[in-house]
Amino acid sequence: MTATPAHPAARPSALALFAHPDDIEFVAAGTLLLLAAAGWEIHYCTIADGDCGSMTTDRAETARLRLAEARAAAALLGATFHAPVSTDLMIFYDERHLRRVAGIVRAARPTVVLTHFPTDYMEDHMNACRLAVTAAFVKGMPNFVTEPPAAPVPGDVFVYHAMPHGQCDPLRRPVAPEFVVDTTTVHARKRAALAAHASQKAWLDATQGMDSYLDACDEASRRVGERYGTCAHAEGWTRHLHLGFSAADADPLAEVLAPQVRRVG
Repeated sequence: MTATPAHPAARPSALALFAHPDDIEFVAAGTLLLLAAAGWEIHYCTIADGDCGSMTTDRAETARLRLAEARAAAALLGATFHAPVSTDLMIFYDERHLRRVAGIVRAARPTVVLTHFPTDYMEDHMNACRLAVTAAFVKGMPNFVTEPPAAPVPGDVFVYHAMPHGQCDPLRRPVAPEFVVDTTTVHARKRAALAAHASQKAWLDATQGMDSYLDACDEASRRVGERYGTCAHAEGWTRHLHLGFSAADADPLAEVLAPQVRRVG
């Protein structure tokens, strides 16, 4: 009898779980690209569909346009795309959202979850962070039912928080990361993925005074690199407490990307 060949071990997986289309590109896409280069599966999800992000098109058309842009950005990153489950400004930490976000986490089967900083400039970001953290926490719980239903996923998971917008909390206090990842070698690809969100240019110009969202991304990553990493471009990360998420304290993101990691402090 011929033995059935063993299935190859699944590759480790990282899930970027943020609030709005283009949030991932601003603060996490470089890290995702480096993880992919290290052999990891990468997954991409924004909880909201971006339907309020326009001064000229209605909500339905804006959501359709921004969904197409997000799919294109994920494809440029080589990431598996997971569809949004909410709308702009309606991301709440409630049962409906948690069951849907937990379903995304179980589908991605991540070892690492990348998400917003717990205190950021807007509620959607902070609520997305809370949902991501709890969805990671319940991924292996058999009695927690997701929407759509998905089997629990055993194993450790590690949550990392990106730098907040403006690199400060809502009360303007500076936020320093635990470590930064030097993203210089992949910055051009990160920038190309951000450019896929073309509808954002007019919106950010009109509402947030960003003359160019691409230049704003360049400046933000350059500031993190110069301030904390002595490199041209970087993304900052702070690791969530491991209790309840893993059997032991570990730091897989920093370990896997060790050549690109610069510790802060």
